[in-house]
Amino acid sequence: MKNVLLTFCILAITACVSKEKFVDTFDHKKDWIELQTELPAYPEAGNLLEFNIGPTSNHRYYVDATSIKVGKDGIIRYSLVVKSAQGAENATFEGIRCETKEKKRYALGRNDKTWGQPRISKWQKLENIAQDQAQRELAKYYFCPRGFLVATPAEAIHALKAGIHPKALR
Repeated sequence: MKNVLLTFCILAITACVSKEKFVDTFDHKKDWIELQTELPAYPEAGNLLEFNIGPTSNHRYYVDATSIKVGKDGIIRYSLVVKSAQGAENATFEGIRCETKEKKRYALGRNDKTWGQPRISKWQKLENIAQDQAQRELAKYYFCPRGFLVATPAEAIHALKAGIHPKALR
């Protein structure tokens, strides 16, 4: 009995003195992996939901409701349509990662209503610049209220129709 107690004490002291710290490698610091995505159908006028980005722009901004997907990788993907006061229209297929406040452009709309590859398709911080205003508004007031990703496309659509997510702070 003394030998068992002595062995236990030695092991306990060795564990306390050991400089190596136990790290659970199962979930600890796992790299985030972005899931592959499919391009949606090109946006149609009947599926567009308008949202407001504030008084600083003359453009009108829309999200194609049928394109909204909430991924298991923590990304909400959607088609964005911007219409200028002169009638010009741009469409993009994009994603927002709420956890890191980043955006990514997956595809650009072409005149023939097909998707093309953008020159730059990488994750970028949502900066406080005019080019990111629509994405910042979508993240803050519709898709990532209080920094948390909406659970379903229906939740995002409801927020767009209501003009703000009920959990968002104005």
